[in-house]
Amino acid sequence: MMKLLRLALPLAVAAALGGCSLGSLLGGGGKVPPTLLRLTPEATPVSIQRSASAGQAVTVAVPVISKELRTTRIAAQVSPYDVQYLTDIQMIDTPDRLFQDLVAETLRRRTGRVVLDPKTTTLDPGIVVNGELRRFGFDEASSSVVVEYDVALARAGGTAVETRRFTATAPATAVGASVGPALNRAANQVALDVATWIGG
Repeated sequence: MMKLLRLALPLAVAAALGGCSLGSLLGGGGKVPPTLLRLTPEATPVSIQRSASAGQAVTVAVPVISKELRTTRIAAQVSPYDVQYLTDIQMIDTPDRLFQDLVAETLRRRTGRVVLDPKTTTLDPGIVVNGELRRFGFDEASSSVVVEYDVALARAGGTAVETRRFTATAPATAVGASVGPALNRAANQVALDVATWIGG
C-alpha cells in the first residue's frame, strides 16, 4: 500500500476518497530511502566527438518547475487540488536538473548535433532549448506516472521561436519499486520526442 507524506489535503477530501484511499495511507517519515532514483538515458550510446557550424549547436537550459516539484521527493497527484509525496522513494537531485541532463544526453545520442551546457556562455549557444517541466510524478487517478514538458525552441539567435508540449505516461503502482522505472521510461520517451523534433 502507498505511504504518502501530506502536502495539503483537507480532511473532507481525505474522507471522501474512502476505500483504499490515500488519506488512510499517509506517513510521516523523514528517513531517506535505502536507494535513490536517477534518470538513465535509454538511447543507444554513440560517438560524441563532433563539430558544429555557427548556430547549429544545441544548448539545453534547466527547465522551470513549480514549487511542488522543487524537491527530491516524488510528487503524487491525488486530485486537482491535492499533491502529496511518496515516502519510499527519493531522487538524487531535483527533477529539473535530472531532466535537463537526460534531454541533453539523449540529444547527443540521437542527433548529430553538438550539445552544450548553459554554463558554456563563451561559445555559440546555437539552438536554445528552454521549457517548463509541468508534471513529473505519480497520478493516482490513472495509476500511472506522468511527465509533461512544455518546450520553447529559440532558433537563429532568438529571431524564430517554436513551442510544443510533450507528454508521456507509464503505468505504475504507488510504490517506489514501480514508480522509479516508470518515471525513467516516461522521461526517456519525452526526451526522445524532443530529440526527434529538433532533428539532426
